[in-house]
Amino acid sequence: MSDGVYDMPEEPRRPRRTGGGRPRALLPTIATLIVLLILFSVFTDIWTQRLWYRSVDLGSVFGTVLGTRVLLFFVVGLLMAAAVVANIVIAFRTRPRVALAPAPSPGFERYGDLLQQRGKIAIGVVATLMLVFGGSAASGEWKVFLAWRNRTPFGVTDKHFNKDIAFFVFDYPWLRVLLGFGYSIVLLSLVAAIITHYLYGGFRPSAKGQKASGAAQVQFSVLLGLLVLLKAFSYWLDRFGLTTSDAKLFTGISYTGDHAVLPSKEILAVIAVLCAGLFFANVVRRTWLLPGVGTVVLILSAILLGALWPAALQQLRVRPSEPVREAPYITKNIESTRQAYGLEGAEVINYQAKQTATPSELTQDAEVLPGIRLIDPSVVGPTFEQLQQVRGFYSFPTDLDVDRYKIGDKVSDTVIAVREVQVDRLPAGQRNWNNDHTVYTHGYGVVAANGNQRAQDGTPVWSEKDLPPTGQLGDYEPRIYFGEQSPDYSIVGGPQGGSPVELDTPEGKSGGDPTLNTYQGKGGVEVGNFFNRLLYATKFRDANILLSSRVNPDSKILYDRNPRERVEKAAPWLTPDGDPYPAIVDNQVVWIVDGYTTSANYPYAEKVALDDSTRDTTTGRGTIAQQPSEEINYIRNSVKAVVNAYDGSVELYAWDENDPVLKTWMKAFPNTVKPRSDISPSLMSHLRYPEDMFKVQRDLLAKYHVTDSGTWYQNSDLWRVPADPTAVSSGSDSSVQSNQPPFYLSLRMPGQTEPKFSLTSVYVPNAERENLTAFMAVDSEATSPDYGKFRILRLPGNVQIPGPGQVFNKFQTDEGIRQALLPINQPSSGARAQFGNLLTLPLGGGLLYVQPVYSVRTSGAGSYPVLRYVLVSFGDRVAYGGTLQEALTKVFNTSVDTGEEPPGSKPPPASTQNQTVKQALADAQAAYTAAQAALTKGDLAGYQAQVNKMKQAIDKAVAAGAVVTPPTPTPSGTPSTPTPSSPPTSPTG
Repeated sequence: MSDGVYDMPEEPRRPRRTGGGRPRALLPTIATLIVLLILFSVFTDIWTQRLWYRSVDLGSVFGTVLGTRVLLFFVVGLLMAAAVVANIVIAFRTRPRVALAPAPSPGFERYGDLLQQRGKIAIGVVATLMLVFGGSAASGEWKVFLAWRNRTPFGVTDKHFNKDIAFFVFDYPWLRVLLGFGYSIVLLSLVAAIITHYLYGGFRPSAKGQKASGAAQVQFSVLLGLLVLLKAFSYWLDRFGLTTSDAKLFTGISYTGDHAVLPSKEILAVIAVLCAGLFFANVVRRTWLLPGVGTVVLILSAILLGALWPAALQQLRVRPSEPVREAPYITKNIESTRQAYGLEGAEVINYQAKQTATPSELTQDAEVLPGIRLIDPSVVGPTFEQLQQVRGFYSFPTDLDVDRYKIGDKVSDTVIAVREVQVDRLPAGQRNWNNDHTVYTHGYGVVAANGNQRAQDGTPVWSEKDLPPTGQLGDYEPRIYFGEQSPDYSIVGGPQGGSPVELDTPEGKSGGDPTLNTYQGKGGVEVGNFFNRLLYATKFRDANILLSSRVNPDSKILYDRNPRERVEKAAPWLTPDGDPYPAIVDNQVVWIVDGYTTSANYPYAEKVALDDSTRDTTTGRGTIAQQPSEEINYIRNSVKAVVNAYDGSVELYAWDENDPVLKTWMKAFPNTVKPRSDISPSLMSHLRYPEDMFKVQRDLLAKYHVTDSGTWYQNSDLWRVPADPTAVSSGSDSSVQSNQPPFYLSLRMPGQTEPKFSLTSVYVPNAERENLTAFMAVDSEATSPDYGKFRILRLPGNVQIPGPGQVFNKFQTDEGIRQALLPINQPSSGARAQFGNLLTLPLGGGLLYVQPVYSVRTSGAGSYPVLRYVLVSFGDRVAYGGTLQEALTKVFNTSVDTGEEPPGSKPPPASTQNQTVKQALADAQAAYTAAQAALTKGDLAGYQAQVNKMKQAIDKAVAAGAVVTPPTPTPSGTPSTPTPSSPPTSPTG
């Protein structure tokens, strides 16, 4: 108590919460870290892309693409952000002092107050969102923009609109992009204006009287008028879009499109402009009556003119006489399609296809026979792997490639592959970061086999083999650092004089310890400094790149090593072929990749789905890539790309130098594509006609070989590519039929003086029948003056020529062939017969089918196919033999020299040779007799044992120089019933 007054006791003070601000400070810190991580990730991606492009001397490509994307991002993004923000600001500043109607909820006005208090933040958020949204969408259209900006005239004028084709290919797509951005900007601005006016009472649909303030009406009218004006522009553009729209029968303008849809688009465009004028007039009149009436008129006009008029014209005028009405439009579609796909020069030849051939006719075609490829590249991959793999970590693709090489004094078809390293095949105990990324960095060597030869045991005859490589393909750099099965990334290189760590070969030339190597190529990105190591550790999410001592100041990182992906990245405007192939060019192993320029806007040309047109039984299998799912109606093989397998360098050569699309991209990316004249003779000898483009063209020629509009309309001469008959026999899903793939062959077409390396295919009728309708080949030798020329042998309609499916069925049901394959397919043999590619080629005035048959063990590790028989068919006759020569001799009943050269050592003296032959044939005769007896008794095991003995005797006779008939009890050689067989005999007695 003080001064007589009691003092009130003071309340104890609560301790201050010193940590109360931490959660508030933590959240911004976390958000900042997340933003920084995102920005660093984006920077890492961009900067490593820059380093990659610089490593292949294509920094200008990166700069052009990045610069264009940034330009579009900011121009369109800022335009969208500015438009939306401007409309928000206008709506806010013209808000009424008193809302037109009460707020929909008690707390609704607080949102408007909150936004008003933090208006700058709100505007910044909206602007940022619009910038990112609009800019991201725009940057993705960089190809369309660059093509438009660098457009090159085609020199061909569309007769309907009197415009160069370039307008449709380059201008029209960019105008469509601009229209789309225009719609987005105006619609988002309208939505922003509506929301803002609604928040601040300028627009209330619940109001009893006026729904919108005067300012809101003005703003809405202008934005709606702009939308309708854009719709008018859309109608105007639609006229040109009709040239690539899908009509009922074809792509392009039809009779109805010309006489109803086209004028209706023009009328609707005028109506839309008038309707937009009514909306703009509403700025002054402030009444929605006239704009509403205009909108109703536009909608009704769109229904009447855009839908009912074309439907009525089609039903009442076109349908009763459709062939006559559509004839000129069908003709235009045919002409444009053949131009757009490079089919104008396709030559159709009436071919009588004889069922029998005379000896003189066979003699004339004798030089074609050595070009018949017996080694199937889609079958012998396991054979290459088992016989030439050397070590388990090496591999070959499932499907090999076909090329041409000069072996001795002859150029012959060759099946080729490179021996690549595959770290996934390393034993588990050897898998670690150092081995995966610094030791097993590259493959080694090329393996090649003669396409028309087989060894005595059915294996290929190697023209290049072993490790280190030996053979007839010459000297070359054997190390394969860039290939179809290379590791995702490898760290290579080191200081001069340092100890190498990269495995070169498992043994030296004379055996012993493995040889090691240090990469000396110019390819790869340097990762010797800490900054680059940090970037790539982030890119591959692998801290070992940053921490490992194997990464030294001279190290480089190799990545994006698949040749197809490298070309796609180096030239992002190209569509690469799905099957790159290796070749030895100027003492280097290179990958050759065909590059296509495509478009979907060539007027009146038929559209096809690229993935569907190129799909067959090989697509998507192994290393053969499937094309993207997109529609095209123009394609050119405009570029031949070459990827060096050692240093990864990418060279682009202009191939179709007259292609306007290529010229356009060469202006967009100057100095990136070399002229065709820079192609070396060595490289030129290995260039060939590309497969995927051929598949697209053969798909179209099935219908567009017809040039008469009446026949085309009737669909009376439709063809189709047959299903691959070997797919079911090889275990593929029979419910999904895929086309037979095209085949590279050396053959001579009628009118040619000598055999040419060609890409071939066949057609059957577009019906249930499977008889052959046509045979097609395109000259594939790049050095030939007829390169790219299509020749189609059209077969007579009154003669039943069997197609691939029917011939394959005859092969499987022929009693002689069944008996020959019976020992292979016996369950006790542990093997099965595998049918190879069924080849077709013109020979002796008819068509010859050739198919190799392989024997494959069904169980056990290390199994691989070996060639056992060659099946042939000509006319109604089928036959088989241990060699092509034997099979042809049977089917033609006359001696046929195929030029085959059975491998073997130098033959012994004639006296010794004859004695050996006689003894071997006597043994074969005895085994043959015993096999026949066992087969009659049903003793399959005994039959098999005697057949094996007979084969051994026959092999001995062949090795001694004899030419014998196949070692089977009942060989085939007649069109229907098997003939009695005779025992093996020597042609010399």
